[in-house]
This record gives sequence, structure tokens and C-alpha cells, in this order.
Amino acid sequence: MSISLPIDINNVKGFLAEDEAAALYQYAEETSVMGPILEVGSYCGKSTVYLGIAAKKNNAVVFAVDHHRGSEEHQLGEEYHDADLYDADVALYDTFKEFRKNMRAADIEDTVVPLVSSSEVAAKQWHTPLGMVFIDGGHSFEAAEMDYRSWAVHVKIGGILCIHDLFPNPDEGGQAPITIYRMALASGLFEEVEVVNTLGILRRVQKPSK
Repeated sequence: MSISLPIDINNVKGFLAEDEAAALYQYAEETSVMGPILEVGSYCGKSTVYLGIAAKKNNAVVFAVDHHRGSEEHQLGEEYHDADLYDADVALYDTFKEFRKNMRAADIEDTVVPLVSSSEVAAKQWHTPLGMVFIDGGHSFEAAEMDYRSWAVHVKIGGILCIHDLFPNPDEGGQAPITIYRMALASGLFEEVEVVNTLGILRRVQKPSK
């Protein structure tokens, strides 16, 4: 799929393969006619650009949930720490300035609504049905399970739930994302559509039983 972007995506910090990006774009374009899209874990906005450009075609909105303090692996001394995103004045990781710069460069500031908050807090009073949810937040079991339980329930029937970083082999990566992916399948509320690289795509098929 050829996707025309108003920004050089290679200049946007992030961890997203080209085939995964194309899939996010495809399903965002499909589902944004149903309702808003919500992303958990925006980092500097690489995935948000694809979601936002697709949603903009349908005059839809993307809610981007991230506290912008980085996940466990981004902290000082950790494997994926980026010194350019560390604010030494307050001794905290901060990706929000970079995120806003990228949304502006991609001309989607009127499409993307940043929710600078933890996923748990943002979900507390959430009542809006969603066409698509993309979970790419913290990779601890606690964080991933919280993201799944907080947001999957809001996906409309026929809508899409995407979960990033699925690694069936524990030697290749953390197991929290694939654990919640399997939870979604076991719930009976979702069916597998496809897996693109490490991106799992599920469709909501029924309402939860009361």
C-alpha cells in the first residue's frame, strides 16, 4: 500500500515496521467512519501520524493517550533510553514536545486529540464508543492488562482492536502484549482478522454478556 504522508516519517522517533504502519492506516481508514480511534501509547507519534492521516480522510478524530513520561524501558539507564527526550531540569523523560511537533508537521493537530494522562486515569470517565483501539503502551503485565480492560470494552461491534509487539517466542520479546491478545480471543468478544509482523488485529463480534 502506497501512503502519501505530509511528513518524513523516518524523522519521527518510534518503533513501527512499515507493514505494521500500512495495516494501521488501512484499518483506521476503514473504522474511522464508525467512530473515533483511540491509541494507547503514542510516544513521539509515529503510529499517530498514520492513524491521524487515515482518520482525517473521514473527518474523524484520534484520541492519543500517553503520559509522555516513557515506559519502563525508556528510563535513564535502560535499553531504549533516548537522551534527546530526557529533561534533565526535572529529571524526567518527556516525549510530549516531540509529539506535538510531529502532529504539527503532519498537519493533523485538528484531527489528533492528545490526552496527556495514564491510560487508567483517562479511562475512568470514558463513555464514547470507538471504531478502533490501538494498544501499544507499557509492556509490564500490569500495564498491558490495564490497557486491555480499560479500552477493549469500548470498541463498537464490527470495530477493530489492534495490539502491538506480539512475540510468541519469549526469547524474542516480552509476553504481556501477546497475553492480552490471547485474553481478547478467549473472551469471545473478538475474532482474529490477521497478524501483520508483530501487530495483531482483532474485530469485535459481540456485546459482553450482562
